[in-house]
Amino acid sequence: MAHLRSQIRRAFTRLMLVVTGCFTNALPAAEAVDFNSQIRPILSDRCYKCHGPDEQSRKAKLRLDTEEGSRAWVDKAKGLRAITPGKTDKSEVFHRITSNEAEEVMPPPDSNLKLVAGEIELLQKWIEQGAKYNKHWSFSPVEKPRVPATKDAWVRNPVDRFVLLRLKKANLQPSKEAAKEILIRRLSFDLTGLPPSPKQIDDFLNDTSPRAYEKLVERLLASSSYGEWMANEWLDLARYADTYGYQFDVERDMSPWRDWVIRSFNRNLPYNVFILWQIAGDLLANATDEQTLATAFNRLHRQTNEGGSIEEEFRVEYVADRVHTFGTAFLGLTLECARCHDHKYDPITQKDYYRLSAFFNNIDESGLYSHFTQATPSPTMLLYGTGQKETHADLKKKILAQEKELKGIAQGAKSDFRQWQERNPGITQTATPLAHFPFEDTAGNKVVDRSGKFSGALMENPMQTNGLLENGLIFNGESSVVFKELASFKRTDPFSFSLWLQPTEAQERAVVFHRSRSWTDSGSRGYELILEHGKPKFSLIHFWPGNAISIAAKLPLQLNEWTHLTVTYDGSSRASGMRIFINGEPSEHEVIRDNLFKDIVHRAEWGDMDVGNVHLTLGARFRDAGFKNGVMDEFAVFDRCLTTGEVAHLFQSAYATPLGLKDIPAHSPRVAPASQPLDLLRNPVGIGLRGVQTVHDQKPSASEHLFTSFLNRIHPAYTIAFAELSQLRNEENQLVNDIREIMVMREMPERRPTFLLKRGSYDAPAEAVQPGTPEDIFAFPNRLPRNRLGLAQWLTDRRNPLTARVAVNRVWKMHFGHGLVTTPEDFGSQGELPSHPELLDWLAADFMEHDWDLKRLHKLIVTSATYRQSSQPSAEAIAADPENIFLSRGPKHRLSAEQIRDAALACSGLLVEKVGGPSVKPYQPAGLWEQSGLSKTYVQDSGDNLYRRSLYTFWRRTSPPPSMTTFDATSREVCTAKRETTATPLQALVLLNDPQFVEAARVLAEQLMRDGRSLQSQITEAFRHVLGRFPQERESEIVERLHDEQLTLFTKHPEAAEKLLAVGQKARDASAKAPELAAMTLVVSTLMNHDEFVMKR
Repeated sequence: MAHLRSQIRRAFTRLMLVVTGCFTNALPAAEAVDFNSQIRPILSDRCYKCHGPDEQSRKAKLRLDTEEGSRAWVDKAKGLRAITPGKTDKSEVFHRITSNEAEEVMPPPDSNLKLVAGEIELLQKWIEQGAKYNKHWSFSPVEKPRVPATKDAWVRNPVDRFVLLRLKKANLQPSKEAAKEILIRRLSFDLTGLPPSPKQIDDFLNDTSPRAYEKLVERLLASSSYGEWMANEWLDLARYADTYGYQFDVERDMSPWRDWVIRSFNRNLPYNVFILWQIAGDLLANATDEQTLATAFNRLHRQTNEGGSIEEEFRVEYVADRVHTFGTAFLGLTLECARCHDHKYDPITQKDYYRLSAFFNNIDESGLYSHFTQATPSPTMLLYGTGQKETHADLKKKILAQEKELKGIAQGAKSDFRQWQERNPGITQTATPLAHFPFEDTAGNKVVDRSGKFSGALMENPMQTNGLLENGLIFNGESSVVFKELASFKRTDPFSFSLWLQPTEAQERAVVFHRSRSWTDSGSRGYELILEHGKPKFSLIHFWPGNAISIAAKLPLQLNEWTHLTVTYDGSSRASGMRIFINGEPSEHEVIRDNLFKDIVHRAEWGDMDVGNVHLTLGARFRDAGFKNGVMDEFAVFDRCLTTGEVAHLFQSAYATPLGLKDIPAHSPRVAPASQPLDLLRNPVGIGLRGVQTVHDQKPSASEHLFTSFLNRIHPAYTIAFAELSQLRNEENQLVNDIREIMVMREMPERRPTFLLKRGSYDAPAEAVQPGTPEDIFAFPNRLPRNRLGLAQWLTDRRNPLTARVAVNRVWKMHFGHGLVTTPEDFGSQGELPSHPELLDWLAADFMEHDWDLKRLHKLIVTSATYRQSSQPSAEAIAADPENIFLSRGPKHRLSAEQIRDAALACSGLLVEKVGGPSVKPYQPAGLWEQSGLSKTYVQDSGDNLYRRSLYTFWRRTSPPPSMTTFDATSREVCTAKRETTATPLQALVLLNDPQFVEAARVLAEQLMRDGRSLQSQITEAFRHVLGRFPQERESEIVERLHDEQLTLFTKHPEAAEKLLAVGQKARDASAKAPELAAMTLVVSTLMNHDEFVMKR
């Protein structure tokens, strides 16, 4: 339906252009045909689908969107081309469009497209005149045209000169200036989104100075409400919402970005800077917090966490959304049409599309947000409160200083260590576990720690089998062992795990152990050891992938062989503090992630779900692949970071035990028998035990390993300093855990490869592409970096033909209800032609010349005589310009959903003018969220939050505020450049029955009845508050009669009056009599249903 309406409007506008001579269906022979305004629209609508830019759908290898393509030979011997300049008889295209044969005629009958006689005549004259092609108007550079000369006294600024010239071509005259009452209401809504108060109206009416109007404009532009209203328009483009969208549509708070937008408009941040920061503020040199915060614009798209969703598929969707939003919001192009194939109408190839997507494809994000935690999807930035940033910086500085001090103590402790070694010859390094599970006994469907303090429940039936020494456990991929109340480590806690395992199958993924709730689909907060293609991978995670540290061994484990695996972590929150040991030796590993700055535990106070089911678990995990047919034995947990020597001893202890080995792997090093049994796990001892040195102790590094243990467990100064370091780390952890985060952009250290995707499918990559832009529109300068910052600089380059045009057109639309281009979402070949092309280009050039100053642009437009015209059309104007395309009168259109609700709050005095802050939940019919399939219930706010501007209303994508959508607000699921405008009976019902409007009517009625005003005075003030004007005598009589009728009714039925007056939370004025107040409430409500209340004239 929307597409149909768009086509009808396009046809009508082109008809207007025909009438006024912009292009015609019949031209005098001497008049030149213009390709862009007259020929391209015909070719685009009728020909480009099969003979346009899209190579895949192109038929007969004929291309008519380029001059070169149109000159293709059809029959060289006969001198016949597709189009032969100056010769229709040698132009196959002309032959086809004039043919009467169904097999020959173009467009073909089955396309349901047809050329009318006037269009054929235009094409004929165009060919006869040389069939010259021109670049599409919006892809041509912006050149500032000369302002038309005129001595007409009507003109106030250059805008009017262009408009007047256009009106004269259409044989139209401008309308007279609107009344001052009309002008202040128009201006107030256009610049602040709010109606003027009676006092503001009086002040303007009484100001007879020459600058009265200009002063009013300046006051409105300087008000904080200006930034709020401008932000309201921007939220549609940015697809801003308070939820993620899709099925579960979980809440998220992006309001700090919204507050930044409001501040930016109010301080008049230049538009080029405004959009550059949003695209790439994080990439600026020494980027500030607000420059990084601005990039949240790119993360406002929908996200999912639905079960069964493929993480990479949705990550690719998020990148695509950024591309589409970039195209619509900044370029006015339908880039999404080139995702699966070349654009059918504009010079944007599929390769161009994916070159653009490469700019947005390089952040460390997941395709899924967390199902079980409230973690903010990475990458993020911390939103510091007052003093928190300084405190955090100080703590980090102290931590670095303490780490440096520890190194100094270690350097100075070497002589102490040598003396200690001399006093304690033959010392070995041993480790005392927090818990040790040999898996020898599974009685009661559980395994028990050697100390008897901890136990683990067997889930899904892991079976006993031959282990390393005696019994072990074999897992089936679903089975697991769950240890409650064990190893709930924070990111600041050093810890280690050790076990023997025997993988028997090659698996893409296999969970060894974890303490989390689900897989790395962003719900995996905690720690984990998994095998990826057989390679051990050890991770600590707050939110995967951007808030985590992770390392992976470079080599896979051998199948069907016992391997001793130990992982250690030192509490530093750095990947350098993690190690993987295989058979007692440190393994070579690669760093996968190294950016952990929040805790790894689940907390109910954070809003995390199912906290009671987060336990240390072996063998399997929800939504993950278990350790299928693998065997584990001798699982041990340590509450400290083991040293290399201690790990070596853990490995050797299995060989030194008198129980011996059933099968020593051929690749494992044999160990000399010990003179004493050293079953270190089963008989744990501390450092300082005199024992026999093994072959590992005799290596050159053995002394160094022992020195580490000496520092950690013996040296007093070191242990004290380390305790102080731990305390500082805990303080920093506690501080940062309580600091909110917001999604932003942050580049990955190494660029993620980007591929052209066949049919746009995430799993069908074709050729690799590099970042770039459509060359046929504006080539990417070589001097710019191939990243988002370079893209933002390309976008704001004054040579870019689209950016300024799109921006000024949007501002024009805010004031006139439609842009100079009535398709703000499409400046391409299928979009509408500009009604005033010279004016559009002059405004765009002037905008850039004056440093992209938005307030100046608004002032220029609203101070023009064009804007100040009365919106009452003459009979001639209605006949010649019914849609006001040529601006023969002032703007007249319905207010937005937000303006209508805010007007009710403002005129009643209920509006709370607080700027910024989180979203609020005003009145809404009960049960809507539940009917939308949501598990959450709408909990209405109270107090001031009921009366905030609509800008701050909580926006759930799957169930937007109903009073807003009734008046055509969008769901904000995608970028929207233009709202539809409808007129439905439901809109009147909202104004009559919605509690917000009923309460506003009652509160205003209370004000009107105070101070003993007469009924006539009350009615007059009601008109002034609600409609912004004095009533006419006839109107006062009608309203007074309405009041008397309602008063009689409510006097007879006081219970009805009480029911009406009970609507809303605002306390009722007890001094007002119920029948009188109810009657005046209905008077105000009736005026709120008046056409003038919802219209801007």
